[in-house]
Amino acid sequence: MIQQQYPSQLLEQAVQEFAKLPGIGRKTALRLVLHLLRQDTDEVVRFADTVAKMRREVKRCRVCHNISDSYTCPICSDPRRDASTICVVENIQDVMAVENTQQFTGLYHVLGGVISPMDGIGPADLEIDSLVERVKAGGVKEVILALGSTMEGDTTGFYIFRRLAPFTDVKLSIIARGISVGDELEYTDEVTLGRSILNRTEFKGS
Repeated sequence: MIQQQYPSQLLEQAVQEFAKLPGIGRKTALRLVLHLLRQDTDEVVRFADTVAKMRREVKRCRVCHNISDSYTCPICSDPRRDASTICVVENIQDVMAVENTQQFTGLYHVLGGVISPMDGIGPADLEIDSLVERVKAGGVKEVILALGSTMEGDTTGFYIFRRLAPFTDVKLSIIARGISVGDELEYTDEVTLGRSILNRTEFKGS
């Protein structure tokens, strides 16, 4: 395949950087870069500054590991949320997906992924120990496993089930399988996801 020649090395470098983004090929990257070249310099500088500031200043919530502008996210610091219920999700996009259903009023715990030996991801790479510590601290009555219905999601759920087994006063539940096998939460429509949360069932560990 013949490598496309660019009239400017700076242009080529910019295209290479944009092409590193997920779902962005070189043609789309070129289109985005040319779009920026057509904008006023001030607008492009503001765009670049905003992205750089986000990377420097965005934080992880010390409680649930969601992204936040402060060390405690707005959800965890909201006294109207039900602190006795924790919804365990794989990533930040899943928090947004569940919040969009407007069916859940508890707190979250973001694992940062799922157990996947093929990808070299084990329990120690996820925020599972911190989940156990939250439960151990008391006040938690239910932990909802809202993980994708994949083999990795099921493996992670079973591992968490085993870790939380000693806390017999804490109910462990799983969202209803209104979500097709193999689906991820962030791509599930809000109605289906909302019903899956409302119709959650007890996790049996099998």
